[in-house]
Amino acid sequence: MVRLVGVDLPRNKKIAYALTYIHGIGLTSAKQIIELAEIDSDTRVYDLTTEQTVALRQTLESTDLKLEGDLRRFNGLNIKRLSEINCHRGKRHRASLPVRGQRTRTNARSRRGAKKTVTGKKK
Repeated sequence: MVRLVGVDLPRNKKIAYALTYIHGIGLTSAKQIIELAEIDSDTRVYDLTTEQTVALRQTLESTDLKLEGDLRRFNGLNIKRLSEINCHRGKRHRASLPVRGQRTRTNARSRRGAKKTVTGKKK
C-alpha cells in the first residue's frame, strides 16, 4: 500500500489515475508529476519500487501545488471570507443555493437537496 500526502492510493490502478485520488491533483498535473519523477506511466501502484515511491514523495514536496489539507483549508477560508463580508456569493453559500448564477426555479437539485413537497392551498 502506497501512502502519499496522507492518502492511500488504490493498488490496482495505473499511477497517473491513482494520483488523482489526492485532493488538488488532476490528471494533467498527475502526468507532469510522473514525468518529473521519471516513472513509466503504465506502471501500476502495486509495481512501484521503494525508490520510485521516494521519488514521487520528493516530487510532490518540491512542487508548488497546494494539496489535501492545505487546499481544503484555503478554499474554506475563501468561502468564510465571502460569507463574513456579506457579499452575494457569501449569502448564496450560506443559503446552500447555487453560487454562480444558475437558475433555481427548476433543477439545482444537487445543491438544494431532495424535493420538499409543499401542499397546495384549498380555496
